Amino acid sequence: MKKEKVILSISIGCTALILTMVMFTQFKTIEQTDIVAIETMRETELRTELADWKAKYNEVQTKLEDTNHKLEEYHTQITSEENAVELLKQELNEANKFLGCTDVQGEGIVITLEDNSFKNIDTSDLISLINELKLADAEAISINDERVVSRTDIALISNRIILVNGKRISGPYVVKAIGDKKYLESAITIKGGFLDLLKVDEKTISYKTEDHIVIEKYQGDMKIDYMNRM
Repeated sequence: MKKEKVILSISIGCTALILTMVMFTQFKTIEQTDIVAIETMRETELRTELADWKAKYNEVQTKLEDTNHKLEEYHTQITSEENAVELLKQELNEANKFLGCTDVQGEGIVITLEDNSFKNIDTSDLISLINELKLADAEAISINDERVVSRTDIALISNRIILVNGKRISGPYVVKAIGDKKYLESAITIKGGFLDLLKVDEKTISYKTEDHIVIEKYQGDMKIDYMNRM
């Protein structure tokens, strides 16, 4: 009975992961599609755009197949309670990484935004940047070493003081993101993208890609007060 419960738990977790991945892909597709731009594209540009979307679809399909293969491996490997416990530990570690509960490291990009004599960096700039990095599949993000998680709030409390996770930070604002460094770089440097928009607005921004970035775990409380199982 214990073994069946473990298999069921892992299956439900993996299914939820698949659904989440598909949902994020759909959201990214909706947000990234520019109808006006598509209407004005030349035939060659349309072909390139279609090829890009086909590549993204194939990538998601591959991830789905990998997850299904992983589920089959779980069913095969859970032959003893010891194996089941080890698999659950691995899943827990992955979940903690996703939730921001552990320190992580890897390649990525470091972006610095600074106030200048013309303009100040505000919360909308930081939020826009975070969204761009998430769309570029950043696996972990921090602002001035404050880990950005699903519960992170970014709020302006004065002209040059911003709250992140309830803690005061001020410029320069150093945003770190772990992920494919080339993909993250292209996401913010694309023509008419985030980098161009800030420069047009006379705001100061610089960036560099790195092979080794460390992002510390979320230090806030992950306690859930009002949500209960149905």
